[in-house]
Amino acid sequence: MSMDIDWIEVPGGLCAFGDEARPRTVATLLWTRTPITFAQLTGDHRGQDGLHPATGLTHTQAADYARGLGGRLPSSVEWEWMAGGIERRRWPWGEDAWSPELANLRDSSHGATTPVDAHPGGATPQGLVDVAGNVWEWTVRVTMGNGVVLRGGSYASPPLYAQTTFLNAAPAELASPGIGFRVVRKP
Repeated sequence: MSMDIDWIEVPGGLCAFGDEARPRTVATLLWTRTPITFAQLTGDHRGQDGLHPATGLTHTQAADYARGLGGRLPSSVEWEWMAGGIERRRWPWGEDAWSPELANLRDSSHGATTPVDAHPGGATPQGLVDVAGNVWEWTVRVTMGNGVVLRGGSYASPPLYAQTTFLNAAPAELASPGIGFRVVRKP
């Protein structure tokens, strides 16, 4: 696997988690700046597809790749803290409503994934991109019936699904073109 990965430190703090704002402590973590790309997994940087998020992976495969890249998948609480911060931003970029230049969502008219650096205006204050849209992101949080919590929305999602407190779930064995992953590790 290629190790050409940008890591960004997101300071820890007290996350007001979910719509009920339940207090949860989150440690300082290093996050991949983007969802993991095909090029980062294969080392093949030829062609535009290499810059697209790696998709078509089950939860187990994504977790295995995350370990191989020196980290793990984030928890749902960690993901929400990274996306919304202490301010509890509605969107990763702030309070301004979604528009197509901020994230690849259903109404962007792409109909598929885009390169992970295609929407820099939608970055978090720390510089993480593609937090909203493009692909859902696997977390480690398991739900009933062998499901796993997904965060962030995808290219097929309405804007509501890309808000920082929105949760979704998918079967752990699902390998979807709309699900990718991001890696976290201790500094």
